[in-house]
Amino acid sequence: MKTLIAIAVVLSSTTALAQSPPPTVGGKPLVQVKPRNAGKQLSNAEKLLACLEIEDGSKPRLDCFDAVFPPKPPKAKPVPAKGVADCRFIKEEDERLTCFNGFAESIPKFSAR
Repeated sequence: MKTLIAIAVVLSSTTALAQSPPPTVGGKPLVQVKPRNAGKQLSNAEKLLACLEIEDGSKPRLDCFDAVFPPKPPKAKPVPAKGVADCRFIKEEDERLTCFNGFAESIPKFSAR
């Protein structure tokens, strides 16, 4: 019996929430803005180019690069990075940022027409 009452309460509360008016600011409804590339999956190169728009040498720029290629524990014997994905194995943040910058800046930029 208690379970039946609990289910009825949950169903009636969700129904009430679904019927409430949308949130407003100053009497105007809030609008959700979709990203420009809604539905379009960005390539890693496009993501890296977007990271270059963040201030150089900053922690947010490194965080942006790390979001594309998450850092991993360094390999047993460090070797020079042969590709952008190898930058994730560099432990020192400044060196990792320099590595990412080097590869990201060498990506050709094509104009969208």
